[in-house]
Amino acid sequence: MAGTAVEALDLPLFDYLDPQLRGEKLHRVVRDLRARGWLARAPIGYVVLDREAAEFFLRAREAVFPGLKIAELFGVPEGPLLEQIRRNILNLTGDSHRRLRNLVNPFFTPRAADRRRPLMRELLAALWAELSAAKRCEAVGALCEPYPAQAIARVVGAPLTDAPLLERWSGLIQQQFDGPALLARRDEIERACAEFYEYCAALIAERRARPRDDLVSELVRAEQEGDRLSDVECMNLVLNVLVGGVETTQAQLAHALRLFATHPEQWQLLAERPELAGRAVEEVLRFEPVTPFTARLLERDIEFRGVRFPAGTVVMVCQLAANRDGVPGDPERFDIARPPGGPRTLAFGAGIHYCLGANLARVELEEALAFLAPRMPDLALDGEVVLGTVHGVYGVEQLPLRWR
Repeated sequence: MAGTAVEALDLPLFDYLDPQLRGEKLHRVVRDLRARGWLARAPIGYVVLDREAAEFFLRAREAVFPGLKIAELFGVPEGPLLEQIRRNILNLTGDSHRRLRNLVNPFFTPRAADRRRPLMRELLAALWAELSAAKRCEAVGALCEPYPAQAIARVVGAPLTDAPLLERWSGLIQQQFDGPALLARRDEIERACAEFYEYCAALIAERRARPRDDLVSELVRAEQEGDRLSDVECMNLVLNVLVGGVETTQAQLAHALRLFATHPEQWQLLAERPELAGRAVEEVLRFEPVTPFTARLLERDIEFRGVRFPAGTVVMVCQLAANRDGVPGDPERFDIARPPGGPRTLAFGAGIHYCLGANLARVELEEALAFLAPRMPDLALDGEVVLGTVHGVYGVEQLPLRWR
């Protein structure tokens, strides 16, 4: 490789670990870095800031998700958490990854997700029945947390009453991707993994004996040319759906409502034209993705744009920045009626690790926004919004809302 070594470049510093990096400061810092180039230095590696570079590193065969490296760095011992990390589909590559995706892809198609729309509406109607007369609420606790947890419970085949339990496990296990949280709460995360494995093993055994119309039953029946999923593979796929589909969708719905509360003309437009719900979801995903950064670990040397990245380098892909490229109109404006034709959002990643549950998440969000917009006119903030950290899933901790 003849390119310039990345460590020899004079690059701006991006302090990804800044505890104040959220909200408008996050957008401002990313805008300033983008204006200075496509690459920045970070405390743990480098950050790429445009779509072409983001797509390149997300799709590169030499770049892998660093889950196992995180476990090594933070000293995760043998046990349920390390087992989950080793078996997580995000950390699998090659034939093992290809085999699992081929077996389960039919259950995560757009058509499969569309079959769940009546269920989403049923859950939303039940939640709304408790809120409609109030005209105000703390939306994270009242809507954004229970709705995706209840949806996942019903999708996988768990009792609706177990939704809070699944939500707690999801929130804890998701923190394996957040280094500081993993360091501080490793025992809790470990215990959550063990409890979930025990719970899911019982659910799988029950569905093998008495299958139903749910995801666990479908995974138990999954077969391709005689190849079937083992119970351990089933458990880890259900865990992937749980961890990837509860906290992320909670956070994305909360950011959506926050954005609409501060863009009332967009909320009114959606209420008047519910057919825009799909475009509204894409705009929320583009404008404020709950995974603004995704890490990749280079297993071999890579050269890109004349820059040589050595094996062992951590590259942070900034989806928040990449989603601004190629967008019709002003990319810094939140606009659900933006002219079509722009590139696909990178909120769900790209390449072989494109999010398995992306279609289901889109359906959940579309149904929520289409349901709520006409029922919450004049949506506005009703107090201080508390945003979470950008490490792991970038969520909303408190979202007080009011409506007419």
